[in-house]
Amino acid sequence: MTSGPRALATPALLALLAAALLLAGCGPSEVAVKGQFPAPLMQKLPLTLGVWYDEEFSGHEFFDEAKGRAESGWIVRTGDAQLHMWNTLLPGMFQNVVSMRAKPQPGQMNQAVDAVLIPHIEELQYAIPAHTNVKVYEIWMRYRFELVSASGKPLAEWTMTAYGKTPTAFLQSDEAAVNLAAVVALRDAGANFATNFTRVPQVKDWLARRRDQVAENRS
Repeated sequence: MTSGPRALATPALLALLAAALLLAGCGPSEVAVKGQFPAPLMQKLPLTLGVWYDEEFSGHEFFDEAKGRAESGWIVRTGDAQLHMWNTLLPGMFQNVVSMRAKPQPGQMNQAVDAVLIPHIEELQYAIPAHTNVKVYEIWMRYRFELVSASGKPLAEWTMTAYGKTPTAFLQSDEAAVNLAAVVALRDAGANFATNFTRVPQVKDWLARRRDQVAENRS
């Protein structure tokens, strides 16, 4: 049994809260998430997709302050693992994937692509074990995706959730349990994205318009 989800401090409060913990003589537990993420086995979409990661996404971390002396605060850094997962997933879904040199916007000289995906992490929550000897953590993530043209014109926007739970209670440390829960959540995010990308209404409409345009150009 776990406690309910806990809202986490915003990134802007990270340094202040961490400093407060250090001054109190009780430093937080830290985890830099690492894991393996398999590429999807699927027919690739005939698209050249650009991808742009902003600094908040690529350096994503969350902080949770301890609520009492019996608990530990947490700093969990997911940015590198996020990049690893998405840079493995997207080439398995699309014919070509290009890392954009700059964020798409009017007048910006960028690579020629069919569209650009910009992912954001809107929210992250986690639940801690009710018993200290049971190392089972749960993590929820909510993503927001923008699909835009190379010049920044909006094409689609949608949200997606992901969930991960430590699959075993017998890991040697809480840090390993948190890491594994985050890895499971990232794998869930990848599976959800691969399964549902073409089902997103705005994406579905854009793909249909693009197919019609390609057919018209060939006629």
